[in-house]
Amino acid sequence: MSFLAQSSPETNSANPDQPADTTVEPSTGQALARIDELLDGFLRSLPDLGIAVIVFIAFYFFAKVVKRLVSKAVSAPDKRELSTLLGRLASVAVVVIGLLVAAMIVLPDMGPGALLANLGVGGVAIGFAFKDILQNFLAGILILLKTPFRVGDVIRFDGFVGTVDEIETRMTVLRTFENDLILIPNGQIYTNPVEVVTALPSRRSDFMIGVGYDTDLKSTLSMLTETVQGVDKVLEDPAPDVTVADFGESSINLQVRFWTKTSDAFFTRSAVKESVKTALDGAGVDIPYPIRSVTIDNLPDAMKRQGE
Repeated sequence: MSFLAQSSPETNSANPDQPADTTVEPSTGQALARIDELLDGFLRSLPDLGIAVIVFIAFYFFAKVVKRLVSKAVSAPDKRELSTLLGRLASVAVVVIGLLVAAMIVLPDMGPGALLANLGVGGVAIGFAFKDILQNFLAGILILLKTPFRVGDVIRFDGFVGTVDEIETRMTVLRTFENDLILIPNGQIYTNPVEVVTALPSRRSDFMIGVGYDTDLKSTLSMLTETVQGVDKVLEDPAPDVTVADFGESSINLQVRFWTKTSDAFFTRSAVKESVKTALDGAGVDIPYPIRSVTIDNLPDAMKRQGE
């Protein structure tokens, strides 16, 4: 709105040097003229605005078609998350292109170069503002493309162990064996070590057990090896073995190693331990435990008399 500054002809008679008072009154005519000009411009742009809306709606529905086509093109059973992601990205790209075309229809003076330059500056600002979100998003894309693990795999990360329940673009959902859901940002998973427990079809398990120093090691090792071989679901190849690990303070420590299918590892490990304990008891082999002797010198006289 424009204002017209008008000077008052009156001056201060007491002080001639003081400037004359001024008043500011709105110019109603100029304001109305400006409003009329804006209204005329809006009415002239209505056809272009209507065409831009129709074009954007057309691109929006075309994006849905593109999303379905891309998702069907990558329709492998083990690529479900990746096909969904690619379909979404293709859909977003089509919508963005439609938005640019609609903007150029409404603003014909702004060419594609200037429009893209403005979007580039805005993109940089958005990138700094949503740095962590974009990092997790890009990490999710890389995880889905490289597939270091899949839905259903058991992984160990940062003290958490569980089954991968879902891989999203921003985070990975881990379901622990206690049936808790852990939401892990993809940026952390992609930049830190992750143990994929079920990556390979078989795995080795091992544990330590101590026997007394008077034990016949040769026969005991042979007996325990046969015992482990006889446990159900222990693989024959690679064959299990029992070896001397080290000499402890009160026992000779034996290391028992065996291979199983990855899916059978947990319960088979328990069965092997039970069988080893039963075999040692049957052979009369002692499993010693540490013994400590405590000697106290210089007891106070009162405690000595009380003891007497």
